[in-house]
Amino acid sequence: MLWQESKKIVIVIAGALLNALAMNLFLIPANVYSSGFTGIAQLLSKVLSDYTPIQLSMGILLLLLNIPVAILGWRKVGKSFTVYSFLSVLMSSFFLTIVPIKQVSQDILLNAVFGGVILAVGVGITLKWGASTGGVDIIAMVLSRMKDKPVGPYMFVLNGIIIVTAGFLFGWEKALYTLVTLYTSTRVIDAIHTRHAKLTAMIITKKADELKKAIHGSLVRGITMIPAKGAFSNETRDLLMIVITRYELYDLERIIKEIDPNAFTNIIQTTGVYGFFRRE
Repeated sequence: MLWQESKKIVIVIAGALLNALAMNLFLIPANVYSSGFTGIAQLLSKVLSDYTPIQLSMGILLLLLNIPVAILGWRKVGKSFTVYSFLSVLMSSFFLTIVPIKQVSQDILLNAVFGGVILAVGVGITLKWGASTGGVDIIAMVLSRMKDKPVGPYMFVLNGIIIVTAGFLFGWEKALYTLVTLYTSTRVIDAIHTRHAKLTAMIITKKADELKKAIHGSLVRGITMIPAKGAFSNETRDLLMIVITRYELYDLERIIKEIDPNAFTNIIQTTGVYGFFRRE
């Protein structure tokens, strides 16, 4: 357990470093904007430095923006998830402060694409290991639970505000390149970790009772048990069906590997849930 948590911390720190490298070496020098709270912090830092005598680094602004979100996540999403997410924000702010801003390429398109890819790898591996980079992910999850709607529209509105503001203040060419970054990062994150709000896990196992007990000990989710039989082997097994949020996928995968590494698990997108589904 300690080894698993240590690996998770290392992954979160590595993801934060990748985020800082993407920002300070590619996106910030090219005036191309990121998505979510990172993009808001980047935009605010630029506006403050250009239009006011106030000088606040992007790292400090990112940390300040995420403090109220971390409190909200602690109350509504889950303590473990929020702690690791805030660690990601804290390390991102630290790396954004110590990594020098240096332009690697003069080509704005290369900056937009490579910045988006590196940023997405950092976000993707963080999500895959059961945390997030804070900000929009936590807010979108809370809103999704309250309204029972996909997180996509909330992210779209916030990113749309960033793009439009960047266009008005710094030119529409920058806004269009920001769209390139957003598209690139979204595609890479999708390849590394699903962004679907809800998922259905179908687990075929010989250790149904042990798995059920372990899952209920970690996740407050209902499980449906269905008798199953192998068509080729004729061996009797059980099929466990459980609907989870994407943030719980890491914990579920960990439990399955610990209890029954030979279990066959199919994770599929869930487009809608009718009936009781715990949101708090």
